[in-house]
Amino acid sequence: MKKSEKTELTKEKIFSAALMEFGNKGYNNSSLNSICSNNKISKGLIYHNFKSKDDIYLLCVEYVFDMFMAFINKHYKGEGLRRYMFLRYEFFTENPLLGKIFFEAVLQPPQNLRWDIKALKVKLDEFNFDIYKAAIENITLREGITIKEAIEYYSIMIEMYSGYFSSNAYADVMFSEIMEHESTLDKMFDFMIYGIANKKEKDI
Repeated sequence: MKKSEKTELTKEKIFSAALMEFGNKGYNNSSLNSICSNNKISKGLIYHNFKSKDDIYLLCVEYVFDMFMAFINKHYKGEGLRRYMFLRYEFFTENPLLGKIFFEAVLQPPQNLRWDIKALKVKLDEFNFDIYKAAIENITLREGITIKEAIEYYSIMIEMYSGYFSSNAYADVMFSEIMEHESTLDKMFDFMIYGIANKKEKDI
């Protein structure tokens, strides 16, 4: 085996171990010592291939974002927001460890890595935005409502949803609770787009 191939296999082993560590314990409760002891990896090997715990964590976050977008791109053919929400839920259900890293990074990022994760998240935000914009452009808006206003409303709703779990009160929120909210996102978007009232003249 060539030295380059052996090095790549070593990096993959460390990376897989890190995904398990961060996915099971989260950033704060994970350590390089644990990754080493649980996977029979020397700390010297880790530092030979990665700079630090933060370096490995950010690579894991980037990997999770990329895997999520690749999954959606593979299965989503522009069928609308309900289908997109279903696929989101499917991805996180089938990949709970990746889901935990995803939601920690998006909703409760480590304080010292907030700006690094924000930079990694730009591509993900643009990805989500493009899906919503395409969906909105394919429906008939109420008279007086512009595409720009609909998109601004969407942005506000997303910020509110993220803010709900980003506050300190939800620092220890269970993954199952986040997934419970994920399972209702299609209904929330249905409410957002079509409203909740059966509008009649007597209601005006």
